[in-house]
Amino acid sequence: MRNIPWQERPAHSADVVWRYTENPVVKRDAIPSSNSIFNSAVVPFQDGFAGVFRCDNKAVQMNIFAGFSKNGIDWDINHEPIEFQAGNTDMIESDYKYDPRVVFIEDRYWITWCNGYNGPTIGIGYTFDFKEFFQCENAFLPFNRNGVLFPEKIDGKYAMLSRPSDNGHTPFGDIYISYSPDMKYWGEHRCVMKVTPFVDSAWQCTKIGAGPIPILTDEGWLTFYHGVINTCNGFRYSMGAAILDKDRPDQVLYRTKPYLLSPQTNYECVGDVPNVVFPCAALHSIEEDKVAIYYGAADTVTGLAFGRISEIVKFTKENSL
Repeated sequence: MRNIPWQERPAHSADVVWRYTENPVVKRDAIPSSNSIFNSAVVPFQDGFAGVFRCDNKAVQMNIFAGFSKNGIDWDINHEPIEFQAGNTDMIESDYKYDPRVVFIEDRYWITWCNGYNGPTIGIGYTFDFKEFFQCENAFLPFNRNGVLFPEKIDGKYAMLSRPSDNGHTPFGDIYISYSPDMKYWGEHRCVMKVTPFVDSAWQCTKIGAGPIPILTDEGWLTFYHGVINTCNGFRYSMGAAILDKDRPDQVLYRTKPYLLSPQTNYECVGDVPNVVFPCAALHSIEEDKVAIYYGAADTVTGLAFGRISEIVKFTKENSL
C-alpha cells in the first residue's frame, strides 16, 4: 500500500529502525476511561486506517476498542469497547481481552487477541466494517499468548504463530506455528523459534513472542518479534526480526542476533511496566520499500518506528544467529 505514515531516518542516525520524533502517537489518556493504550494493531481501511486498540481502564480492566485514522498517526478511538456477536460459536465468554492483532484475509478482517477464558488463550474474531464484530472459538487451550495470523493461506490452510505459556507472567516461552482448515479447529503444531542461550544473544534469552503480521518478501516471511531478558531490574522487552521460509514457515532461515529496537527513550523506560518495546502491527509498502511499526511502550502508550524493508532483510541476513 501507499501513503503509510513515514519519516526519513535522522541524518545523524545509522539505525536500521528509527523512532518517530513525535512519539508517542497514542497517549495513555486518549479516551476518557483509559489508564493506558498500548500493544495495539492497525490495518489499511477504506481511504485511511482502522485499528483495534488495547485500552486498560482506570480499574486496570483490559479490553479492546476500535479506532480510525486518516493518516495512521492521529487516531480517533471509540470510547466504548468492542461488543462481539456470536461468530462460528455461541461460546463467546471472556474475562478480558488484550494485545490484539488484525489482518485482512480473503474477504474480512480477522482479529486475534489474548482472551481470558479460564486463563489466557488466543481469541479469534472478525469484522467486515469495524462496526460489527463476530467472535469465534478460541484457537487453543489455556495457556497461550501472542497469536499472530499469516496474511494468506499456506498450503491451503490458515496459519498462526503463538506462544504457549503459563497462567502467570510467563518466565519462559518459545514461538510455535499451528494450522487450521476453517479458523475453528487448529492443529499441526510445530516449534518455530526457541529462546537463545544467554551468551549468544542475551536480549532474547528468557522468552520470545510473535509481533506484527508477517510480511512476504522475496527472501521469505519477514517477521518482527519481541525478545525478553530477565535482568536485576526485571524483564526488558526488545524487538528483533526473523525470516521464515515462504512455504515452510516453521523453518527459520535467518534471525537477528542484535536487537533492532530496545527501550531507550523516556516513554519506553518509564510507565506502568518500565523497559518495554512490544511490536504489534506493521504497515508496509513493498514498492516504496517502507515499513511503519507500531509498538507498545512501557505498557502505557503507543509508539511508531520506521525502516526500509530491504535494509532490515539485509541486516537480518548479515547479523543472523
